[in-house]
Amino acid sequence: MELRQQVDDWFDAWEGGDFHTIPVADDFVHTSPFGTIEGKTTYLALVAANRGAFLGFSFEIHDAIYEDDRACVRYTARKGEYAMEVSEWFYGGPNGITEIVSYYNVGGASYGDFDSG
Repeated sequence: MELRQQVDDWFDAWEGGDFHTIPVADDFVHTSPFGTIEGKTTYLALVAANRGAFLGFSFEIHDAIYEDDRACVRYTARKGEYAMEVSEWFYGGPNGITEIVSYYNVGGASYGDFDSG
């Protein structure tokens, strides 16, 4: 599957709340202002433990640049009154997205700050 489709599927899975279907490889690495998470299993366990922080967002895509094995997407993530401006680099492979590097301003926030239950 080409990277553009993997990225589209990534956003669709999050908006639908079905994070178990995100198209990531087993050796997936996610880096954000919160740190680096290594491995699909570890990432999905973190999401499951912090569902309120991860789920319930809608996404407004502003810009996207695609190459064969990498893409950069700039978007606004919204949840209720909260909005976060995000730029992410996606790196793909034949078995799914292998890495995402996220840039956003979280101030003093932590995962629990977005937990709505």
